[in-house]
Amino acid sequence: MNSALITGANRSIGLEIAKQLSQKGLSVYLGSRNLENGETVVKELTEQGFQNIKAIEIDVTNPESISKARDIIETEQGKLDILINNAGILGPIPQTAAEASIKDIQNVFDTNFFGVISVTQAFLDLLKKSDRPRISNITSGLGSLTLHSDPNWKYYNVKGAAYGPSKSALNAYTIVLAYELKDSAFKVNVIDPGYTATDFNHHSGPGSVESAASFIIKHTLTDENGPTGQYFSNDIEDESGISPW
Repeated sequence: MNSALITGANRSIGLEIAKQLSQKGLSVYLGSRNLENGETVVKELTEQGFQNIKAIEIDVTNPESISKARDIIETEQGKLDILINNAGILGPIPQTAAEASIKDIQNVFDTNFFGVISVTQAFLDLLKKSDRPRISNITSGLGSLTLHSDPNWKYYNVKGAAYGPSKSALNAYTIVLAYELKDSAFKVNVIDPGYTATDFNHHSGPGSVESAASFIIKHTLTDENGPTGQYFSNDIEDESGISPW
């Protein structure tokens, strides 16, 4: 049975990804900063009929937490097939370039950028033991520099000095990682679930968590001919779903 780790999965899109992967027969580690919260969610899912989902404590900003999660998965699985770096924070609003504090910007980057790197590097050896390793870094349309430079883009006025730039940095890191792993079985992509109604945005987005999770899974569970080093967005009307960087 293939295994998957989803960070930040005790609610919203991450939780829905866990549910849909479980329905596809995968063994799912539901990552949560607080183990008790994660276990409460898993108990509810089990009562609803979901199987093979286990809560695992992982704080992407805490190296010790990451290391413990890695050891647990190595002991129980011996490898990891899918890593979905979903954990993220928005940070204080507004985030003006002129006034946003360095501390606030650093806090956002610690989770959205450095946290992803820390988790990815920690689990890379377990992923290399998989026949079809997949890394999906969950990004945002707000990370696209091309779209942010287009006055005709529908979200052109949604600017910020912390969240969007953290996702732009994540996109850049993913390009480098995908390049380094291009001659292997890895598929490494960034995936934007689109503007989704979640606690993250006070449920202001028009998209559903079901659609967002389905889109992420579609571009994660690809075959050996699938793309790597690509940027997919659920908000792109083109059938390919490919977003400009």
